[in-house]
Amino acid sequence: MALCASVAAPAAADGGTTTAKPTIVLVHGAFADASSWNGVVERLEHRGYAVMAPANPLRGLYNDSTYIASVLDSIKGPIVLVGHSYGGALISSAAAGNPRVKSLVYVSALMPDVGESGMSLSARFPSELGTATNSVPYRAGGVSGTDLYLKPDRLHEVFAADLPESTTRLMSVTQRPVAATAFSEKAKAAAWKHIPSWFVVAKQDKTINPDQERFEAKRAGSHTVEIDSSHVAMISHPEAVTDLVLQAATAAASARRELPATGSTHDAQADTALTGIAAASLITGAGALLLGRRLRRPAR
Repeated sequence: MALCASVAAPAAADGGTTTAKPTIVLVHGAFADASSWNGVVERLEHRGYAVMAPANPLRGLYNDSTYIASVLDSIKGPIVLVGHSYGGALISSAAAGNPRVKSLVYVSALMPDVGESGMSLSARFPSELGTATNSVPYRAGGVSGTDLYLKPDRLHEVFAADLPESTTRLMSVTQRPVAATAFSEKAKAAAWKHIPSWFVVAKQDKTINPDQERFEAKRAGSHTVEIDSSHVAMISHPEAVTDLVLQAATAAASARRELPATGSTHDAQADTALTGIAAASLITGAGALLLGRRLRRPAR
């Protein structure tokens, strides 16, 4: 009986599920910075979540997804990974092969399959972005390329029509350019094929065609909501975006607990049942052994 208790107790304490809240990582897109998530960050932190909003380098799909993957490596425990616009392409690559990423959330985002790029998707679903950018050559550290900026007189209409013009004028001045390779490089991974996903479709988006967003979400089997928003839904509709992120976070928190990275996934409840069976077998075997000894004991 003592042996039974010592074997079964750890399995019972381990439990079958975890209620720990995941860390939520918010990845911004092109022409923006991490402050575009401010409204969402405030709401998530108010709900008790740990949040990170790293700076996206905006230098190219391969470079940027590698960087975001390194950020994820610094986080302990489960992760919900959220991407806006071009950031959606990054999370699809950065999450590949990382078992701690439990949910993906796309906000008016690119969601390429393997072999697709932002350019190939926009060719199928044209938007006004192609006529709203300026190309500017750059040189840095012996590397040269082309940066894309939104035209100041088009930013409000194409990027953020549901924000005040005073706000979009400031966004125009402080925008971060994106290297053209961000849209030309083809995806080498599509984590949404293996990780549950959620999608915010912005019905008034002129940067990414809403039909492209619907196509991507349907193809991935994403939990989808549509809101009457411009491209920057996380700024103009932070409550709606936060609500969807919370759905993904709740799903992640209720996922079955896994072994450490060096082990394999298992069902803790099944382990508990097997332990109970083993303990019962030990008890039964011990009882049979004692009974047998008594039967063989000579009468006095």
